Amino acid sequence: MELERQIDHAQGFARAYGEAVGAHGDLGPACWMDLGSGGGLPGLVLAQCWPGSEGVLLDSSERRTAFLSGAVVALGWEGRVRVIRARAEDAGRAPDLRGAFEAVWARSFGSPPVTAECAAPFLCPGGLLVVSEPPGPEPGPTFGADGQEQGRWPRDGLASLGMEPLVRVRDRFGYQVVRQAGPCPDRFPRRAGVAAKRPLYRVVEH
Repeated sequence: MELERQIDHAQGFARAYGEAVGAHGDLGPACWMDLGSGGGLPGLVLAQCWPGSEGVLLDSSERRTAFLSGAVVALGWEGRVRVIRARAEDAGRAPDLRGAFEAVWARSFGSPPVTAECAAPFLCPGGLLVVSEPPGPEPGPTFGADGQEQGRWPRDGLASLGMEPLVRVRDRFGYQVVRQAGPCPDRFPRRAGVAAKRPLYRVVEH
């Protein structure tokens, strides 16, 4: 994806957030986290979009966080953007990070159940997870033989995390918005790697 398109895709997180919250989206969330920030997309772009917000760029790679720290200093954002090197499962247990964010962004973090489990501990009640999704229209709900809803973001699957699907936003790209309806239960996140090995629900694509 060429740079201009990557920046447009990153800005799409702001558009999706704005659509989910209405007029208040122009101001952006007061505090947000870019989960698995990698090279800084969408985090660095969103920090530019919302100069009054405070953000955390979280990544487990020493090389990537060194790059991100240098970018934050070069842009003069040290007072409002933090770079943290840690696994999301470990950072989600930190008292200063747990339940501290109004929004979490996830661009290419992992499968839907892994992303949801790693994001939920960081969100305050009412906070929003915005995830980059494959392009295309939102599929209607389907149900398995056991009566459980299937799909990428099923209501039943998210409920154990205190989450609920809110809206799928389709502009030039696709985004799913999930709401943290209540506090994330204390048992989440599970220890590093467990969410991928034993996901809370099975994704069934249609």
